[in-house]
Amino acid sequence: MDWLNVIVMAVGLAMDCCAISTVQGLNERQWDARALLMAAIFGCFHMFMPVIGYYAGTLFVGFMQRYAPWIALGLLGFLGAKMIWESYHEKEDEEKHANWNVTNLLLLAVATSIDVLATGLLFVPYPDWLVPSILTIGSITALFSLGGYLLGVFVGRLKINMELIGGLVLIGLGIKICLEGIL
Repeated sequence: MDWLNVIVMAVGLAMDCCAISTVQGLNERQWDARALLMAAIFGCFHMFMPVIGYYAGTLFVGFMQRYAPWIALGLLGFLGAKMIWESYHEKEDEEKHANWNVTNLLLLAVATSIDVLATGLLFVPYPDWLVPSILTIGSITALFSLGGYLLGVFVGRLKINMELIGGLVLIGLGIKICLEGIL
């Protein structure tokens, strides 16, 4: 284990959160301080899930390898379908921000960090790398989430039905995670 491996792994693990944050920025089309909450939640989940995976060790490896892709598909599929449905129905201004609620952010954090849970197993032979690695993974995830959000805000000013596209992206991410897990 070395720093290059940790950083490359952290960037790879942060990509799902970056994509979801970009979708959120596309929907907002302007800076919203709640993006900091989203980045913090995603970063914290990406920091603590490897710890759970590390301590779970081999007890739940079979379960996680078998069912984690399906859990991610279900969560992201549900949230994506909800976004698509909402994109075709008129909403009042206050309802447009419903996807900022903590429940939805926690569901997204769980769905995007299930694969991070499994990375905790990588640290079983390298216990000294656990703390610096989880701090790196959490920090990079938070930064990528903020960067993705800002990118989405910039591109979102094009007045396209981004909620529809965002829903499709979430469903696509769920399918991707599921296929990677079962193949």
